[in-house]
Amino acid sequence: MAELTLAEVDLLAAEAHAGQTDKAGVPYVTHVRAVSRGLAPFGVGLQMAGLLHDALEDTALTERRLLDAGVPATVVATVLRVSNRPGVPYQDMITGIATDHAATLLKISDNAHNSLASRAAVLTAEQRGRFAAKYAAARRVLWPAAARDDVAVILRIVNPALLSEL
Repeated sequence: MAELTLAEVDLLAAEAHAGQTDKAGVPYVTHVRAVSRGLAPFGVGLQMAGLLHDALEDTALTERRLLDAGVPATVVATVLRVSNRPGVPYQDMITGIATDHAATLLKISDNAHNSLASRAAVLTAEQRGRFAAKYAAARRVLWPAAARDDVAVILRIVNPALLSEL
């Protein structure tokens, strides 16, 4: 089977997340597309992984279905790397992600988009504080695991407000 193109993976992600919205009521595919855009400077494979990074957690897609559909195995491996696993605390997952270059860049883009003030504005003050602390702790692990210039490239695209932390 031929590998999917970026446009085909975008369609796959859109279909998988159809009907899902984020906490602000925005179609969820908007989030995965923003994460993918942040990875554009690093190639099509990472863009694909950005589009699919929540697919295994939040949709009916499985590793086998992605591979059978023609998603490149390296992309699926990166998606698996950033997917939550039962029994693995978030911070432990972040520590594991930081050992893999592609997964680190992907999670930096995801974290940057999740940290946008406009996305947090719809949350309660308690939720904003909890998520802000969680994402800041993740950045303290992820950012040192990548080249500073790579982090800056992603932040400029996804969430320039975070550049002041870099």
